[in-house]
Amino acid sequence: MSAPAASCAPLIALLDDEPEIRVLLASALEEAGFRTAAFGRVAEFETGLRRMTPDVCLVDLGLPDQDGLALVWRLARETGAAIIIVSGRARVQDRITGLELGADDYITKPFDPAEVVTRVRVLLRRGRARAGPPQARAGFAGWRADFDRHVLTAPDGEEAPLSRAEGALLRLFLEQPNRLLSREQMQDRLGGGAGSGFDRAMDVRISRLRVKLREDPRNPAFIKTIYGAGYIFIGDVDWS
Repeated sequence: MSAPAASCAPLIALLDDEPEIRVLLASALEEAGFRTAAFGRVAEFETGLRRMTPDVCLVDLGLPDQDGLALVWRLARETGAAIIIVSGRARVQDRITGLELGADDYITKPFDPAEVVTRVRVLLRRGRARAGPPQARAGFAGWRADFDRHVLTAPDGEEAPLSRAEGALLRLFLEQPNRLLSREQMQDRLGGGAGSGFDRAMDVRISRLRVKLREDPRNPAFIKTIYGAGYIFIGDVDWS
């Protein structure tokens, strides 16, 4: 009876060049009821992605055959998996860069395996909670957002790619138009840690989304900043 349940369990892909880290994480996650697939090199990891669809990817940055940040950037654009960086790089700038490139969370080494398991569970819960409307496309003021394709289409037909992080942010705004969202609410829905690191990463993410929306930075039409309170998306949204 346990085999069918295991086959339905979320799949967590682990990428770390330290064998003891892979064993530690895999053991903790499997004990918590997850399935795991562990890899030590980017080449092996990318080969594995051709035959599996993980729900969450745990990615180290210090890898022997490729920069981990470049991989995070690609994963955010090419897969639907949540991404957690697990790294010894503890600088705030490293965290900001990782989150801006598309990671959903950032854990520094050394870590408690129980915390990693908890953060994986939280990300999966948030993913289900923010599934929002069943439609994958939304329109507003002539714009179209396709969250399956990760593409934003302008009224003139020009397409711009959306990273996972940008798509999650835009979807959050479109699900709650004309409503003030505090930074605390955004952090709770989008994850990525709290404090100044999250705030700075969010500011950069909003700035890049405004560029793709061709906003005037001095007077944005869609994403308004309410200083000291948060942000509000102005417009009528049609989900279809």
